[in-house]
Amino acid sequence: MACLLEAPLRISVLSEVTATSRHYVDRLFDPDPQKVLQGVIDMKNAVIGNNKQKANLIVLGAVPRLLYLLQQSSSSMELRTECAVVLGSLAMGTENNIKSLVDCHIIPALLQGLLSSDLIFIEACLRCLRTVFISPVTPVQLLYTDPTVIPHLMSLLSNSLRTQEYITQIFSHCCKTPEHQTILFNHGAIQNIAPLLISPSYKVRMQALKCFSVLAYENTQVSMTLVNVLVDGELLTQVFVKMMQRDQPIEMQLTAAKCLTYMCRATAIRTDDSCIVLKTLPCLVRMCSKEHLLEERVEGAETLAYLMEPDVELQRIASTTDHLVAMLADYFKYPSSVSAITDIKRLDHDLKHAHELRQAAFKLYASLGSNDEDIRKKITETENMMDRIVSGLSESSIKVRLAAVRCLHSLSRSVQQLRTSFHDHAVWKPLMKLLQNAPDEVLVMASSTLCNLLLEFSPSKEPILESGVIELLCSLTQSDSPALRVNGIWALMNMAFQADQKVKVEIVRCLGTEQLFRLLSDPDTNVLMKTLGLLRNLLSTRPHIDQIMSSHGKQIMQAVTLILEAEHSIEVKEQTLCILANIADGNTAKDLIMTNDDMLQKIKYYMGHSNVKLQLAATFCVSNLIWNEEDGSQERQDKLREMGFVDILHKLTQSSDPNLSDRWARTYKHLNPASTVRLQLHGGDSETAVVVKSTLPDITANAEPSDSQQWR
Repeated sequence: MACLLEAPLRISVLSEVTATSRHYVDRLFDPDPQKVLQGVIDMKNAVIGNNKQKANLIVLGAVPRLLYLLQQSSSSMELRTECAVVLGSLAMGTENNIKSLVDCHIIPALLQGLLSSDLIFIEACLRCLRTVFISPVTPVQLLYTDPTVIPHLMSLLSNSLRTQEYITQIFSHCCKTPEHQTILFNHGAIQNIAPLLISPSYKVRMQALKCFSVLAYENTQVSMTLVNVLVDGELLTQVFVKMMQRDQPIEMQLTAAKCLTYMCRATAIRTDDSCIVLKTLPCLVRMCSKEHLLEERVEGAETLAYLMEPDVELQRIASTTDHLVAMLADYFKYPSSVSAITDIKRLDHDLKHAHELRQAAFKLYASLGSNDEDIRKKITETENMMDRIVSGLSESSIKVRLAAVRCLHSLSRSVQQLRTSFHDHAVWKPLMKLLQNAPDEVLVMASSTLCNLLLEFSPSKEPILESGVIELLCSLTQSDSPALRVNGIWALMNMAFQADQKVKVEIVRCLGTEQLFRLLSDPDTNVLMKTLGLLRNLLSTRPHIDQIMSSHGKQIMQAVTLILEAEHSIEVKEQTLCILANIADGNTAKDLIMTNDDMLQKIKYYMGHSNVKLQLAATFCVSNLIWNEEDGSQERQDKLREMGFVDILHKLTQSSDPNLSDRWARTYKHLNPASTVRLQLHGGDSETAVVVKSTLPDITANAEPSDSQQWR
């Protein structure tokens, strides 16, 4: 049975094993039960607060013998209880101690002990289980291996205050996944634990509260159930609100705020509910102030960031509450400067939490600035903020780097900031450095930020282009991660918008036609949509259209055909028809459509489609093909008449929507020699290729990306 310490540690510990330690273990094997009991009691007293003694006894094989005695029905209940107490004490040592205990199968033995009818023994087993399970090295799945364990633990909740405290603490530490939440929920966790929130014991109330926070986290089913729970005639949400009052312990205030936050994020509570706006949010902002411990400030900031992440109104309220934006600047002032030797302990404490503080501040700034331009401006004008973000991008802590780049990404969704703060601090340089060597989670956020820095109006676009970024982005499109493939192709799409032919040629060369068409068959719809966007931007302005189609026309037309024939969304097919409309605007490229009767039939089919977006996109293709002032227009018009395009256009002019019928009527007139009107979706001269407008988020700034380049 593998239940000894790891080899290097075992050798060092064995050299220090004393005769006394051996004596304790030897007494466990005495034939006299009373001497064994006394030996266990003496061992209990010897290991209290003595990690070396605990390690010695584990090495000498005390654990298997203690477990044997604990499980023997012939052992007295007092002996079994004392064994559980000693095992619990051994578990309170180092992580290696815990590993050794788990390897000796302590968990199944203790769970078996819970079947006893003796309450004191049950409490001792639960206390030891609690100590083992709260260790980060214990596999929590061991609690769920036997399906009878959870319901039995639920049945023990009513036995005593101690069983309530230990069991709820075990649940809160062992609920790590949605599957765990479901198991606990299905076995009555809510109805069994809710009454404990009004227990006379603070410890029980606190552990019950922690249970609800882990149960509700990102779980709609649990959260929706919680809002309707009554505790002693009062709604559970109101119980949580009372627990956030200033006269309650900080730990309770914070945990209650987390419960309401998670219920809100799970859509069980509206974001404009008074318990969120007037209670939860102010409570969390309060936790960010200097008067609280660093750990509390970290937890408060991170929970607040999570609460308001998707809601712009909460972001605006928070930004004006208790000078939060300025308050967060203090998070970067740790560790404090120390001069006296008496401050060494404080310095050590500050150092330990400095990374966590910076990470929390960056997260909260990112959440605050994710939508509102005024808030972003307030953040960037905060004391040395941009310098702090730039420094954060190169910190040793991966978590801080990730939080810093999240903050940068949030601020990058602003035309004003791209043109001012981002340009003044040349943030693209550390961002590019970060992209060279970073874990995937950092790489995803950094490449998302890069997408915004490559928008047409960003001053950073040119220096980024000159830094050789195209090769890096092309490599991202080959990643196994869909998020990285999306970001790589998204950045290339933004880069290609209104780009010089030199840039477009370099993109095509570096990406390679094989990879481009591989992306057009990517199973991830986001990748496909952005690849279509890239292709649309590459195929804009006539010289570029003709040049690219002369080199890759056959493959592009084949890809377009496959997409139009396959089962794709309306949005995908709309963008594919956009590409055809752009090809139709080329001088020579349009011949690839006109000589392809199958493609013309597809355009005709989509003109008669039930979806208006597809009808319009197909109509723009026809409009560009039959433009009167171009060579060969008469022949193209004649061919389309022969194929029945006039009839279908005539039907479309009967649309009940006057705007739509007018667009189709103008295209219809193109098929008459007297017509001199060229249809376009939006402004531009006759040299501009048609682009069908897509839906984009509103940008509250003095400029915004077009439908061919998008915020990330």
